[in-house]
Amino acid sequence: MTNSHTTRSLDKTSATETTDVFAAVEPPSKHGFFNRLYTGTGAIDVIGKRRMWYLITAAIVLVSLGSIIFRGFNFGIDFEGGSRIQFPAGNATSSAVEDVYRGAIGTDPVSVQTVGTGGSATMLIRSEALDQQQVETLNNALFTKFQPKDKAGNPSRAAISTSDVSETWGSQITRKALIALAVFLVLVAVYIAVRFETHMAIAALAALAFDVTVTAGVYSLVGFEVTPATVIGILTILGFSLYDSVVVFDKVEENTHGILHLTRRTYGEQANLAVNQTLMRSINTALIGILPIVGLMVIAVWMLGVGTLKDLALVQLVGLLIGTYSSIFFATPLLVSIKERWGPVAAHTRKVLAKRAGAAGARAGVAAERRASMASGRDFDETPRAQRAAGQTPRPGARPSGKRHKRRN
Repeated sequence: MTNSHTTRSLDKTSATETTDVFAAVEPPSKHGFFNRLYTGTGAIDVIGKRRMWYLITAAIVLVSLGSIIFRGFNFGIDFEGGSRIQFPAGNATSSAVEDVYRGAIGTDPVSVQTVGTGGSATMLIRSEALDQQQVETLNNALFTKFQPKDKAGNPSRAAISTSDVSETWGSQITRKALIALAVFLVLVAVYIAVRFETHMAIAALAALAFDVTVTAGVYSLVGFEVTPATVIGILTILGFSLYDSVVVFDKVEENTHGILHLTRRTYGEQANLAVNQTLMRSINTALIGILPIVGLMVIAVWMLGVGTLKDLALVQLVGLLIGTYSSIFFATPLLVSIKERWGPVAAHTRKVLAKRAGAAGARAGVAAERRASMASGRDFDETPRAQRAAGQTPRPGARPSGKRHKRRN
């Protein structure tokens, strides 16, 4: 009696193990969304819904390119050339300076801003290129209205300084910035290809191109002034975007190590797990990066009035948000799409999905047999029957599985 009970237990255990082989993915977690988001256990299906993220990314790129083509950029004086007039602020205000400029020249200045605070504050006027007569007329009007003082504290026309910026200097800045960007992208591609693999390098470069396009599109759409500080800011955000992409790719490489020798999960599922595991880190990094940028904008604009810091802060804020988005919702899904298009990863994915389809068919057959048993009123044993080993005698009461003998005449 004991031996029979032991044999049945072993048969049931063996059958259970046979069934568990077909389990493809663990059952969904019962924890809440924010708990799974914080612990990195799959709160967001980024890879599974990558077509949706591709559509969102394409829409953002189209809007950015449309703005760049039809609206263009608001280039600053450093790129288009012009005149810069500067004098001690005293009790002058931006609106009052604009009125004086308009009355003296007949047009509006490009920009008027207060640089610095307190006794060291100065008024900075940026305008189109002025000839010598226009400069004299403007200086006389500014001196008559505001009486700027020199370092000795005496009103003096010499306190008003004027300088011209040529378009050649702006074109040189642009050319050097493009050279620096090209060198940066080449070094990035080589590093990622050596550190990780070629497909990751392609995805990272695509994310960097997305970041540059969208940041430029935002500047064109909103009308931010493009200055040398803007170019410096764009190069800075490319470094942040690359860092975030490398962090995610490092986790993807860790999760997919040896994946081709297993048939439980696909490459895309492991990559999605990596994205969720690094999601909170990316969000926290972005928040930590945004706080000093917001502080820089507050100090630069409201307290110091430094326009160059304002431009640098704006491009960094836009680039930080765009870089976080691209590393999570564009770079990694693009990597999975490239991997699953061809090569061993594509074959492995088809193999895993085929196995799951077979397991699903087996479960459907068991469910159908269960419903038939319940309908007929007989008991249904959910334990799958173990296969009889070769040479093993049939169980008592078992029906023959061979061909029936033909009825003799």
